[in-house]
Amino acid sequence: MKHTRTWTDVYGSACASFEGRPGGHTWLVAAPPELAHAVPAALEGVDAKGSVELLVHDGLTPLLGRLREVQPRGVLIVAPRALPAGPAVTLAARQVTTEAGGSYSEGGSFPEWTGWAPQGKKSRARGGECAAASAVTSLDVPVVVTTAAEVGTALEAWLDATPHGR
Repeated sequence: MKHTRTWTDVYGSACASFEGRPGGHTWLVAAPPELAHAVPAALEGVDAKGSVELLVHDGLTPLLGRLREVQPRGVLIVAPRALPAGPAVTLAARQVTTEAGGSYSEGGSFPEWTGWAPQGKKSRARGGECAAASAVTSLDVPVVVTTAAEVGTALEAWLDATPHGR
């Protein structure tokens, strides 16, 4: 996929678009700043139709906002380790002030989640808490939690299992 543009959203999160061949679906990859460094190169190595939006975010409100705007086919969450599922989470309410001087509310309760897996495949990884995956699930969007090193592989597996995905 080819990197086509980069910008900052209203929450101060870095966003980037990657375009593949015409057709296909739109996907979202969400990463915290400390894990995002290797993700653009991984996305550029994917050969597929459609597009990928990369969101480098701190907190769940920017993620939920981007989900509502993009309405992706699915979301890959970049985490320290791959997770197949996780429990519900509750985050304490707090007010976040952006570098640009704006502010937004953060926190809330989010449901337990189960990540997408190819039909018939079960992960050997143990489940664990992932607030971002719970937030994605709250909007009824499929999710995969993977590491930065495996973003390309995880996306390609999902594309291969999706009609018109690759």
